[in-house]
Amino acid sequence: MQKRKLGSSLEVSAIGLGCMGMSQSYGQPMETPDAIRLIRSAVERGVTFFDTAEVYGPFTNEELVGEALAPVRDQVVIATKFGFDLDPGTGQQRGLNSRPEHIREVAEASLQRLRTDHIDLFYQHRVDPNVPIEDVAGAVKELIREGKVRHFGLSEPGAQTIRRAHAVQPVATVQSEYSLWWRQPEEEILPTLEELGIGFVPFSPLGKGFLTGAINENTTFDGNDFRNIVPRFTSEARKANQALVDLLGQIAAQKQLTLAQIALAWLLAQKPWIVPIPGTTKLHRLEENIGAAAVELTPDDLRDIDSAVSSIEVQGARYPEHLLQMVGR
Repeated sequence: MQKRKLGSSLEVSAIGLGCMGMSQSYGQPMETPDAIRLIRSAVERGVTFFDTAEVYGPFTNEELVGEALAPVRDQVVIATKFGFDLDPGTGQQRGLNSRPEHIREVAEASLQRLRTDHIDLFYQHRVDPNVPIEDVAGAVKELIREGKVRHFGLSEPGAQTIRRAHAVQPVATVQSEYSLWWRQPEEEILPTLEELGIGFVPFSPLGKGFLTGAINENTTFDGNDFRNIVPRFTSEARKANQALVDLLGQIAAQKQLTLAQIALAWLLAQKPWIVPIPGTTKLHRLEENIGAAAVELTPDDLRDIDSAVSSIEVQGARYPEHLLQMVGR
């Protein structure tokens, strides 16, 4: 698979693998042996960029990723995250915590779970309003100086936070939601990143599964599926948003591609420093997603897609209210 560069020096596969869904959020967690096989299958197919976090599971996703990638550690880039206050015993979230001493504690624990001596990319998972971002960047800078971390990232920050952090410790990449049904980053975040030379890693690049065409208004989700509380996934919203999928389906059929491949190829075509991280629990979906890296959309294709998408207003917020308050700060 072709490579892309995030920031000045972090080189990764053009499509990465988001590992969260193997442990939480989208129904029952995978069995560990199955998840390890899937991650190693991704490596065999050219994926070198793997995304996890201490809060996924919690803790179990890092352990899973660490075990899966241990035999090929020198061939891959592992991204993980800090920023939540988790009960060490239960993993229950107690709010945000990006105090410098806590960042160091999280780094040491993540290194153990990931079975490694360095974290390639260490993101602040959510901006903590109680800790100046300069202090956060300074703490990661110290970990980089010690060799425990290689690169610094931010997840779901606002533009001014990016600038302030970058002035203290260069930010390699920003991670936020971005897809054909959530394009707000184009307004302020992407221009800021382009100006500063920072990469961008879209999560949920397939709209939490909706852009694959596998979900419709009648789909029922597992009881512990996160999408049950997302306004964009109410039955009414799904019915309204089906028009977007239908239009993309027509374009995909003309090009003999899948909906997912169109959606991912569109992201890759936006900027050479964008690296989406679709997640999956299925090998055939993994292969389908990886196939998007070889798709080249022409300027005419991109105009057709933009024209189709701009005619439809997507219904429903992307997060419930309590989570919306934690993004864009």
